[in-house]
This record gives sequence, structure tokens and C-alpha cells, in this order.
Amino acid sequence: MNKEKKSQQKPSSPASTNQLILYYGQGCPHCARVEEFIEQNKVKEKVALEEKEVWYDSQNAKEMVERAKSCRIPENELGVPFLWDGQHCLIGDTDIIAFLKKKIAEK
Repeated sequence: MNKEKKSQQKPSSPASTNQLILYYGQGCPHCARVEEFIEQNKVKEKVALEEKEVWYDSQNAKEMVERAKSCRIPENELGVPFLWDGQHCLIGDTDIIAFLKKKIAEK
């Protein structure tokens, strides 16, 4: 039973890993720029990165709002693309791409 509990806890606590979560909106042009960077630079082969769509998935949208609250970002200033690294929040394609460039350079 302990193994079951551990496996259930892991996905809900990305802060305990080095996993990045990218929240995006389907059809968002700024999100597409980030996605293009991720694909061209094979970011997912170098860092743990999960992507979650928020415009059509209300659960993912709620999760993004909670992450933003932990960074003291008011809901009315929240947008996509939005990146959560377990402690910090980044909004916007330029900042996220700069962060990812730095992250993959460390690998």
C-alpha cells in the first residue's frame, strides 16, 4: 500500500521535482512561439517539461490560477503562456523562452 500512496502523491507535487509546467492556450500565438522553441531545441529531451492546455480544460485553468496565487500574481494579470518551475512563475513568450534557453544551457 505504501507504494500506491507514493505514486499518487508524485504527480500532485511538482515542486518536489525539477519538473517545469507550461500552461498554454490552444490557438494562442505567443504559446505557439514557445512551442516552436521547445520543438526546435528539443527541450523535452533535456529538461522535464509538462504542458497543460487551459482554455478548454477548466481543471488545468484552476491549477494555473493556484500556481499564480503562490507567486502573488493577481488573476486579472494572468495570461498564457505561463511557466511554473515549482517555485517561480513566468508569463509571456519572451521571458519563458529566455528561461528555457538558460535551463537547457545548464544541461
